[in-house]
Amino acid sequence: VQLVESGGGLVQSGGSLRLSCTASGISFDDYAIGWFRRAPGKDSEPVSCIGSGTSQKYFADAVKGRFTISSDAAKNTVYLQMNDLQPEDTAVYYCAAADRVNTRVTDAEWCILVAGTGDWGQGTQVTVSS
Repeated sequence: VQLVESGGGLVQSGGSLRLSCTASGISFDDYAIGWFRRAPGKDSEPVSCIGSGTSQKYFADAVKGRFTISSDAAKNTVYLQMNDLQPEDTAVYYCAAADRVNTRVTDAEWCILVAGTGDWGQGTQVTVSS
């Protein structure tokens, strides 16, 4: 599994970015994809996850209403649209892909499992200036 993130950059508070996670070696029909971030001095935290078939989605409380996640199976790419970015969104953003993730848990636990059991990309830096 290879995952490549792109789309990060420097943006002013209130601005938008769209991150892309392009996967090779997997079929989106079988994998859940998640976005996670690590801010300086902090642990990684889940941001958003999307299940195979896109029927299941999760968003962290901190990004609900501002971020959306979508999948383009033809391009093997998952997008994270980030609107109304704030300085506290500054972090390295990673995507992860995992298959056979237990879905009989809460959505938050499911997304954490995607991070814990999946393969990760190299990350893309998002910096939001105030």
